[in-house]
Formats: sequence, C-alpha cells, structure tokens
Amino acid sequence: MHGVFEAVVPKVPQLIDTVDVENELGEGVVWNADTASVWWTDIESSKLYEYHPESASLKSWDTPHRVGCFGFIENEDRLIVAFDCGIAFYDLATGEIEWIFGPSVLADGLRFNDGKVDPFGHFWVGTMIENPEVAKVSGSLYRVSTHNTPNEHIRNITTSNGLCWSPDGSIMYHADSPRRTIWRYRYDPMHGALTDKQIFVETDVGMFPDGSTVDNVGGVWNAQWGGSKIVRYRENGEISLVLEVPVDLPSCVTFGGDNLDILFVTSARVSLSSEHLAKRPKSGSLLVYKTNFKGLPASRLRL
Repeated sequence: MHGVFEAVVPKVPQLIDTVDVENELGEGVVWNADTASVWWTDIESSKLYEYHPESASLKSWDTPHRVGCFGFIENEDRLIVAFDCGIAFYDLATGEIEWIFGPSVLADGLRFNDGKVDPFGHFWVGTMIENPEVAKVSGSLYRVSTHNTPNEHIRNITTSNGLCWSPDGSIMYHADSPRRTIWRYRYDPMHGALTDKQIFVETDVGMFPDGSTVDNVGGVWNAQWGGSKIVRYRENGEISLVLEVPVDLPSCVTFGGDNLDILFVTSARVSLSSEHLAKRPKSGSLLVYKTNFKGLPASRLRL
C-alpha cells in the first residue's frame, strides 16, 4: 500500500464545473454509479439534489424534514435517510417514510447530521447539538445494522462529522467539528467495535473539519469549514495537498465520475452577509474538480 501511495504525484485539482444552486447548507454528497449522477442535501432548505455531469441536468426534491445525510440501498430505489429528527427509509417517488429510529427518540436540542454507509453495508450517522440552551445531553454516533437497530458507539460529541473508512475498511475516521479534531479508530465490522482511538489531525484555529472521503490509496480528503480549502492527508496525518476553493464554507466532499477521479464539493452560505456573498458568489454552489486521484465506489446499505 505504501508503495502505491508514493507513486501518486499530487497535482492541484482543476475546477471544471460549478452548479450554482445557492444552497444554505449543502452537505452529504454521494456519487451514484448506477445513474451516473451526484446527489446531496441542502439541510436548511429541506431539499435533496441530483446532478448529471454529462448532461448538466439538475433535479431536486422537497423533503418533509431536513436531511442531514443519506445513503443508497442495494437493489432498491428507496434511500436510507437521517432526517433531522430520526432515521428512516424514504421513497422519493411516493414520499413514503418508514421510520427506523423515530422522532420521539431523539433528545431535545439535538439533530442528526453527517453519516455514511460503511464498506460492509452498515449505515452510520451522528447527532449534533443544535440548540445548546435546550440540549441536556451531547451528541452520539450510531450504527444502523442490517436488522435496523441503531447502536450507540461514541458519546459526548458536539457536532459529529467527517465519517469515512480506509480502502480495506479496517480504519474509521470521525470528526467533532467544534473540537477541530479528526480521530481514527480500528474498526471491527462484525460487531461495530471501535478501538485504538488516536488523534489523526487537529486543524488550525478557525478551520473546522467537516465532511470527508478517502481515495483508493488511503488519502483522507477533508472539507475545512471556515478555511476555504479541502485538505488531503496521508495515512499518517501529514498534509499531502491543499486545494483552495472559492467559498468560505466548504462542507463535504466525494469522488465520482466514470473513473472516480472527479471531486465534488458542497458548500454553504448560511450566516454569510449579503456583502460577503457579493465577494464570494459561488458560496452555496456544488464545485466540481478534475483530479489525478481516484476515489472509492459509494457503499450501499445491505438489508
């Protein structure tokens, strides 16, 4: 693995497309190889988006609740969705919701945030403190098993973010944004056990680790909220590449395209003033970059 990694010579990715959707809080970006399209959520606008790069066609759906993150399901058209208030199977065509972890379960002041399907077909999702004046407990990280039972694996989280796994699935990365830290764990997929917790990266002041993805040689790509950049880290935590982006609030990243060498970056405009937006007009856009790296196919939930 080390030799393969060193053979990749980093080049700064080139911006090749911008999808001007003016998202308040674009997040949760995922490539769907079956449809050759990229999907993401605008959390604050309660919308899901699908964009086909080849035809430049864009579709959106209004959702009944804010969507923190979602995943595709093997051999199904439904999605598994972490709405702000609970986890459910969601049919975009009919609007039907089948709750797994219903709205009455989540503690006051919390909402579901970042999540992803792991390489073994389990859906992971974390909560965040949205209203600290109301919240009496901290956030947690859950794994939704194939039997649809959410199991709590990490507690005392402020804002759960940055979930991704090494190419062989043996390492899980997880961030707590306000703490400006990404941790790495040994991951046992059979039981969901997380062991050997280590600090992987601590980001600079004012730069908060948001959504992450891993390329096919183990590099970790992290969107740094407030930092106007995407950073690629080697497996030992060293910085390999810094991609400056034309937005202040990049929020999530994923690889896609036929060769999985296109980097998609969501962004936000929430809390930015009109004067600031005039200076940074691409804020809230989906940014599309050509890279000389390759990502990993998006995993699907196995029922």
